[in-house]
Amino acid sequence: MSNGYWMLVLHSHLPFVKHPEYEYFLEEHWFYEAISETYIPILQYMKKMEDEGINFRFAVSVTPPLAEMMSDGLLMERYEKHMDKMLALADKEVERTKGTCFEHLAHMYKERFQGIKDFYYGYLNRSLISGYRHFLEKGYIDVITCGFTHGFLPLLNNTENAVRAQVEMAVKSHEQKFGQAPKGIWLPECAYFEGLDEILAEYGIRYFFVDTHGVLYAKPRPKYGVYAPVYTQSGVAAFGRDYYSSKQVWSSKEGYPGDVSYRDFYRDIGYDLDHDYIKPYISPDGERVFTGFKYHRITGDSEYKEFYDNKVASAKTVDHAKHFVAEREKQLAEIAELIDRKPVVVSPYDAELYGHWWFEGPEFLYNVFKEMDKSETIKSITPLEYLNEYPTNQVVSVNPSSWGDKGYYDVWLNKGNDWIYRHLHFMSEKMVDMAKFHLSTKDDFKVRCLNQMARELFLAQSSDWAFLVTTGTAIDYAMQRTKEHIHNFMRLRDMIDDGFKDWHFLEKLENKNSIFPAMDFRIYC
Repeated sequence: MSNGYWMLVLHSHLPFVKHPEYEYFLEEHWFYEAISETYIPILQYMKKMEDEGINFRFAVSVTPPLAEMMSDGLLMERYEKHMDKMLALADKEVERTKGTCFEHLAHMYKERFQGIKDFYYGYLNRSLISGYRHFLEKGYIDVITCGFTHGFLPLLNNTENAVRAQVEMAVKSHEQKFGQAPKGIWLPECAYFEGLDEILAEYGIRYFFVDTHGVLYAKPRPKYGVYAPVYTQSGVAAFGRDYYSSKQVWSSKEGYPGDVSYRDFYRDIGYDLDHDYIKPYISPDGERVFTGFKYHRITGDSEYKEFYDNKVASAKTVDHAKHFVAEREKQLAEIAELIDRKPVVVSPYDAELYGHWWFEGPEFLYNVFKEMDKSETIKSITPLEYLNEYPTNQVVSVNPSSWGDKGYYDVWLNKGNDWIYRHLHFMSEKMVDMAKFHLSTKDDFKVRCLNQMARELFLAQSSDWAFLVTTGTAIDYAMQRTKEHIHNFMRLRDMIDDGFKDWHFLEKLENKNSIFPAMDFRIYC
């Protein structure tokens, strides 16, 4: 009998980025990197654990924008070309590094990219969604949804139907991709506001996640803290993040990814090598990008970096996995004596941490599950499994919160990005008015314009743009995308009101901003 459970939650998300008007677009490169460095490696280790009979359980969100990109023919065709380009670079690197201390790493990368390609074309049959569906249907994972375009829900809530539309479209998109309705949701940025649970309950959502203080500051105070879920007034369960297990991975000072033996993220041949040599593998305009070929380890805080030893790093993942599991065993042993049920330690992370930022992260997770499978005192569990085992839970009012800096809404509403929301609120109000007015229209042009207006509004609502403005990362692109969707929405509105049918403009938007082709504007009614 175990003392309790560990619940891993991976949030897989990227904003919807698609630029058919360009042969290459830098921000699309984010998506291709994430597939090769995070999504496929995690799926590979899931298959490895299944084959080895390792008992693993966790929850993973695949947000609707990410699922749409994974299903988009153009983007996946471009990803396949990207894979071929990386394999060509691997062959070139094997030749270049022959007889040097980097030769074995060049061979490692060649084997790695070839393995990813073989897994993609073979086991996945060119469909990442099919991989998630397999493990979902086998009961290994809960695949959960998110806000349809990762809109920051508390800041959309003053407009009729804006939040409900984000939730309803998320459920519809999830059903289409995974063959069943989602039972759980990753609230965008873990941002909760009072009353949101009522909307979630309407659409069959049974649970969501909040940061630690979202549960600890609930009223009344939760009897079990974050070591058991609580129910909202509408009966939806809220799981709170465990601070200690998160800190062991997230902390820049104490977290495992900062170990000096692990691969350094920033030292990449895309920036290190001669421009003429690397030019075919970076942006066509000559801008350097990460290639994924990195030959140095973290080493220390200075710019000096020593050579990366993948065998040493692999051994470290075993040590760190054993330490992580041992710490959770201690934690659960202490808590189990104080409460009348098996406690659960909830550890939510951005999925992209594992593989993209922390190269050895997927192997670490594999070793954690492998170690946990041998343990008699701790087991992994999915949210649904825990709720089925403990269906009775304390009813509280969850505290409004987010998992952003300072714990509330500051990151997404500040002097740098507050201008966004007056446009989002105006567009939402106009969308509701026009949806009601044109509810029964049979005019094909108007219907398609209204559907595209809904897409433009959804895409403008993405919390990623406000976040990038705050952090100063890709700020120009974030501003451009926000203004572009506002402009598109207004021009489509004018075309309907004025009766001017610009089919070329409409079809261009339908091809580019094509998220959820089955969009129905009546969702805003």
